[in-house]
Amino acid sequence: MKRILVAEDEDVIRDFVVLNLKRSGYEVFDVPTGDEALKLYDECNGNFDVILLDIMMPGTDGVTVCKEIRKRSSTVGIIMLSAKSQEMDKVGALMYGADDYITKPFGPAELIARVDAIHRRVNMVAPVVENPSEIQSGPFTLNDRSRTLKKNGENIDLTQVEFQIMEFFLNNPNVALERNTILTQVWGENYFGDVKIVDVNIRRLRMKIEDEPSNPKYLTTVWGYGYKWSI
Repeated sequence: MKRILVAEDEDVIRDFVVLNLKRSGYEVFDVPTGDEALKLYDECNGNFDVILLDIMMPGTDGVTVCKEIRKRSSTVGIIMLSAKSQEMDKVGALMYGADDYITKPFGPAELIARVDAIHRRVNMVAPVVENPSEIQSGPFTLNDRSRTLKKNGENIDLTQVEFQIMEFFLNNPNVALERNTILTQVWGENYFGDVKIVDVNIRRLRMKIEDEPSNPKYLTTVWGYGYKWSI
């Protein structure tokens, strides 16, 4: 069963989300506040595939909940629900580890497409092989079987989205990759959202892999085009 936690304080929206997720085969747990979301997450030992968080909730807001859950798990999928006016909050949530955000109002098709995409990503199981598929690039080692990235032998905690971005770059060293190409590769051809999600994830990755994130050595910018893995 696909398990999902929904935290949304508006009853009408929460009921709409729960109804459509159940119709699509998800086992849904829903709460109206961020505090209850954290409590339920811990009570269930984090046994969720995807978490939907409204940014603005009474008590603990969605961005804070996202940050706390990401401390507990790098693999669970996190999607933020936000109003159009909450642009900076969206960026903040992505920087703290959210995988995606959905802007209100949204329809059933968009909701299910975005949730399904995150669910597939976090439940990827690499084939069992005798020799794990590894990519070496400078001080970095990416292991496709264990879905891990190491720098100088030290593990770097990545979300599944971040792992896919790194995998794409390491498979295309010294190649300028357009932002839309990265978006399609990682988020899929039918992604409903904005290409800016690529930029935010690149910023987040630089904070994890670069010695000087403000002066990146590996994940470099190709101005007016996209990004390149320079090695």
